[in-house]
Amino acid sequence: MNILELRSQYHQEICEQILRFSKDEKKGVIFSNLADVGNSTSILVSVHLAEKLGCEKTFEKIQVQTIGEKFESITKSFIEKSFCLLGHIRPGKWIYSTIQTSITLFDQYEHLAYLDDIIKQNKVLSSAIGGNYLVKPDIIVARVPLSDQEINSEKEIVRSDNLAKYTPLRIRNNPDSRPILHASISCKWTIRSDRSQNTRTEALNLIRNRKGNLPHIMAVTAEPLPTRIATLALGTGDLDCVYHFALNELIESIRETGNEDQIEVLDMMIDGRRLRDISDLPFDLAV
Repeated sequence: MNILELRSQYHQEICEQILRFSKDEKKGVIFSNLADVGNSTSILVSVHLAEKLGCEKTFEKIQVQTIGEKFESITKSFIEKSFCLLGHIRPGKWIYSTIQTSITLFDQYEHLAYLDDIIKQNKVLSSAIGGNYLVKPDIIVARVPLSDQEINSEKEIVRSDNLAKYTPLRIRNNPDSRPILHASISCKWTIRSDRSQNTRTEALNLIRNRKGNLPHIMAVTAEPLPTRIATLALGTGDLDCVYHFALNELIESIRETGNEDQIEVLDMMIDGRRLRDISDLPFDLAV
């Protein structure tokens, strides 16, 4: 499969497993579970989006509590399949997970586990610091360290000498074989102000508390309103970038509404390189 086919499959799975419709009998309005029912533009854009993705108007109920987990799982699957296509560009052994994995399991953040143990034993420290620094990303991509045999598979690059003895990419320097966190990806089906703030806080903790290279810090959303996406995408660059699950279709849908404010914000994020399509994400992971 190529990226286009994987993207289409991704949208099909979202349509089948997550996207649902309801009807306001009094107003005669149909809206999807992507929409903010109190915002007419959100309702209109979300319906246009669903139509452009070829989603059937399914009125079957879905538990709200399961939407986030399904979105994470489907998005993780797309990322894994698409990033694997780029194996010749970014080779390596990779781990993909949505199991809310604590960052202490990765090489750059291993030290936080010791800090957490100390804080738990001290009530003063516990009340002052808490455990907010222990991020549990929605989706992780991590690289598995390599044996010297793998590193030397084509020609001798390293020996058992006094060089390259601290890099965690070599298993001999990483006896616990802790994977190296390559990407922390936040998934938001929709965006509200409180949710965007939580994502930013997690990003800052990943930046400040690392020992070693900074992983990619990304966010994926299906939010239909550009002004809501902007609360996450615009700012000081805590995140590498925000990725929309269907940016091309969102652009068309927003322009069809004629809402100049939303069009202006959308163009600003795209032109400012703060918002990209989900198909861009695997390529950005290869950097």
